Amino acid sequence: MLGAGGHAKVVISTLQACGLLDLALYDDEPSKAGTHVLGVEVRGTLELVARGIFGAVVIAIGDNQMRHSIVRRLGDRTWVCVVHPTACIHESVSVGVGTVVFASVTLQPDVTVGAHSILNTGAIVDHDCFIGDYAHVCPGVVLTGGVHVGEGALIGAGSTVAPGVRIGEWATVGAGTMVLRDVPAQALVAGNPGRLLQDGVVRDLPR
Repeated sequence: MLGAGGHAKVVISTLQACGLLDLALYDDEPSKAGTHVLGVEVRGTLELVARGIFGAVVIAIGDNQMRHSIVRRLGDRTWVCVVHPTACIHESVSVGVGTVVFASVTLQPDVTVGAHSILNTGAIVDHDCFIGDYAHVCPGVVLTGGVHVGEGALIGAGSTVAPGVRIGEWATVGAGTMVLRDVPAQALVAGNPGRLLQDGVVRDLPR
């Protein structure tokens, strides 16, 4: 596991719920070496992973940009997908390598999830949604049918996205937002209904 912060605790608990107990952590903060997270030892920095030969690897870091950077840094690895046993996933769903699906997530028919994404606790993703690589769907989010979430986008906790809406690449949707219109790439949207926050000015999303 790469990363030894708070998000790692939930990844550890998910792996343990799957019966995987032989775990080790690596983190770029040297002072964490020798410490433990939920009983799992931090054995060193990511440089050891870059130079060594390891088995299955998963990134336990919530920051989307950081996960993207680590994958580029480490290159071809045995990246694994981790799915909590309480997640409800239809057989037609596709989930990419390195993605973590936490407890009580629901993925309905014909959902596609990219690589190294996070589907956090209790998120609901309805039919025909697409979630790109490095995205983070936070706890309690509801994506209704046919939503498209671009690469690296963050959908904040408790948000709801209306049917067919597109969230642009690396956009951020604030917690509790009701998204009724498409969100441009790299935009910040918040509120109910969601409005664009740019340069200190609040604007309606384009139609």
